[in-house]
Amino acid sequence: MASELGRVIEQVEKDKSINKAILIEALESALVMAAKKKYGIDKEIEAHYNEELGEIELFQFKTVVDEIGDDATEIILEKARQLDPEVSLGDSMGVKLDTSQFGRIAAQTAKQVIIQKVRDAERDVIYNEFNIRKGELVSGECRRVEYGCVVVDLGKTDAILPTREQIPGEQFRPHDRILGYLIDVQQTPRGPKIVLSRTCPELLIQLFKQEVPEVNEGIVQIKSAAREPGMRAKIAVESTDPDVDPVGACVGVKGSRVQNVVQELRGEKIDIVPWDEDETRFVCNALAPAEVIKVRVDEDNHSMDIVVADSQLSLAIGKRGQNVKLASILTGWKLDIVSETKMSQRQDDAKNLLKQMEGMNDTLAQSLYQYGFTIEQLVSSDVAVIATVPGFSEEKAKDWQNKAKELLASGKHSETKAKQMEANRAAQNIVGKRSKSTLDDQLRTEMKALQEKEKTEAESLAQAETPSEDSTKSQE
Repeated sequence: MASELGRVIEQVEKDKSINKAILIEALESALVMAAKKKYGIDKEIEAHYNEELGEIELFQFKTVVDEIGDDATEIILEKARQLDPEVSLGDSMGVKLDTSQFGRIAAQTAKQVIIQKVRDAERDVIYNEFNIRKGELVSGECRRVEYGCVVVDLGKTDAILPTREQIPGEQFRPHDRILGYLIDVQQTPRGPKIVLSRTCPELLIQLFKQEVPEVNEGIVQIKSAAREPGMRAKIAVESTDPDVDPVGACVGVKGSRVQNVVQELRGEKIDIVPWDEDETRFVCNALAPAEVIKVRVDEDNHSMDIVVADSQLSLAIGKRGQNVKLASILTGWKLDIVSETKMSQRQDDAKNLLKQMEGMNDTLAQSLYQYGFTIEQLVSSDVAVIATVPGFSEEKAKDWQNKAKELLASGKHSETKAKQMEANRAAQNIVGKRSKSTLDDQLRTEMKALQEKEKTEAESLAQAETPSEDSTKSQE
């Protein structure tokens, strides 16, 4: 029996990956609980694992006395010296208990304690193992689907793929293979809670690390990524080796590498754009395939106005705004897509407002606007900054700033803006009315043609059904 217990401990240690010391501690605690159940919980009992004998030994500690008053807690000196010749009065001596006399209830208590201790130790092992793997790809098998949440079998334990972390339209059945990104590991009373995701941008990065050796080796770096799960994604890449094309490395021969990633993400379209230190160039790259004409940068609000040709406007914005949204997330800038016509209108409006100041001509207004000054910025900027515009001294800059303040205070500035907005709305209404009237005329023409066609067909049918006079006579 002694050697058998040792073999059991070693086997459990191997199968469950639980430290031997933890198993021994669980056995000792279980036997102490069982002993207290049998002999009383107020008894001072300790357990020790004897490796030589391969068994758990229980000891009850009693005080050595001349005359016994309580047999449960005291032992007479003569009997104590039979066990230990060097013992003296007042010493606390451990007396070995016979564990074979334990009853059914005590044995059941020991069993429950051992099972609970082993279960807790196993949970700690699983938690520590997966907590280290946080941020990695994890593959498992779909066990079941509960209220939209997928339970994934990872072998040693189960993970969950919440509904919010699933690609829209994606469906799983039992025994389907699932590849997810490990985003969180939590220790709960019911065991470790492992959460996977298939919608986070990190999943996209890890998939490219798997498919592209240059990314895994660090030759090609993925600087940032943005996703609209199930629809479209963008990644920005840079190469540390001038001889390696980062975009070509990620695309692969005939698109083989990127296609493997697309298939794993259920057909999600992926744009691979080159990263650039120049933020304006990076934004232009991120907005591909749209072609950018001009970029106006607002450092204070960390935003950019992107000017594109009228024909490129819908391409730059993308379906349901996906292209500009992903480009904004990818670059970290707030982007406003403006058509060339609309930007021209904005420029004319801004220049006209500047020309409202007394003594301002077209040339000065053009210079101020080219250097980024509107009527509001002229008031809020420092005089030294305004003086950097060619043809402006600090004295002139101060003078024009005062005139701008007077214009804003007079309210004419607001009136001019209101008139321009009203004119724009009126122009839009005229276009809308023209479009509507054209549509109504077209509809009326089509309805009239349809009615005439139906009338002609009805007359032809009536003539075919009415017999002629010759045919009537021949029948008679």
